[in-house]
Amino acid sequence: MAEETTDYRVAVIRVVAPGPMPISRLDLPPDDLGFAGAGLGTADNATTGGFLGQSFSTETVLATPETVEAEMQKLLDAGIPYIVTLADAATTVRLADMAGDQALVINAGSTDDALRGKDCRANLLHVAPSDAMLTDALAQYLVWKRWNRWFLIEGSHKEDQALGAAYRRAAEKFGATIVETRVYEDTGGARRSDSGHVQVQRQMPVFTQSAPAHDILVAADHSGVFAAWLPYHTWDASPVAGSAGLMPESWSPAHEAWGATQFQSRFEKLAGRPARDEDYQVWMALRVIGEAATRTKGGDFDVMRAFILSDKFDLAAFKGQKLTFRDWDGQLRQPVLLVAGNVVASVSPQEEFLHQVSQLDTLGVDRAETECNR
Repeated sequence: MAEETTDYRVAVIRVVAPGPMPISRLDLPPDDLGFAGAGLGTADNATTGGFLGQSFSTETVLATPETVEAEMQKLLDAGIPYIVTLADAATTVRLADMAGDQALVINAGSTDDALRGKDCRANLLHVAPSDAMLTDALAQYLVWKRWNRWFLIEGSHKEDQALGAAYRRAAEKFGATIVETRVYEDTGGARRSDSGHVQVQRQMPVFTQSAPAHDILVAADHSGVFAAWLPYHTWDASPVAGSAGLMPESWSPAHEAWGATQFQSRFEKLAGRPARDEDYQVWMALRVIGEAATRTKGGDFDVMRAFILSDKFDLAAFKGQKLTFRDWDGQLRQPVLLVAGNVVASVSPQEEFLHQVSQLDTLGVDRAETECNR
């Protein structure tokens, strides 16, 4: 008699909102952004699951802010219990509230700290690193380098201001000093026009003129408005970090350590392009489901959810150590890559920064600091 197959159904919903074109055409998002990561994750789950009588299917949904709730309701009505989101913070919260106890929602897109704090939800997990984790990762390296004087430039959008606040928190946490903060106002306009580089060459040096003595310029530009124009355009000869220059990332096509080359090769064969952060994060979300399925068997939703949140769960993700979820805010602990162009310059946490529980908890909001009440 054939062994009965246990089916695991997952959906990935990506929300595309209107916004300005990126500064560089190289940053244009591919059509399969995130979905390609889902394809690889599903294939990896099937490889192991095939030996255990398990099958995995993943539905991919492209939505807009206007259609996303209707699309989410279709997934819930279809009884899909695991839903991975690539959306902004406000949309992610709405989707988690819609899911309630019907589904486990895994945030693979938004880095907003509020999602892990005052806006956290019991049914919401995060494989995307938080702003606090990313800024702490960069701060540790800068402090290790003794580049302790930061000139901070943040954008004028809400998400830029939140990222700027995360850098101020990181500076205070690790003993750096922000010598000045300036706000770059987004006035719109064609940033990729024929005259764009001429305007920037004249404007950016003036904008950064007369800053106090600093070791490095740190850019907080979630919106992608100005940071890419900072390197080689500042008034002073200053290195740039943050949203340009030396950048904290969850993934990079340049990452090769800890078996990552194998992931890169398989992804590139599947998608015909390098993996981006969103691809890797969706892949991790799918592997969270696959790992829990392997370890629990049977497919019971409550058992799967409890195991994922337990101290027995861990995930191998090509970052040199097993990754686990924080029980206080649902955030996946993980090292952060510090990427400079085509190389990974370093990986945080830096070994000099210690923690009584996990060194990974030196990145981001720790248990005693959390505003989350799950």
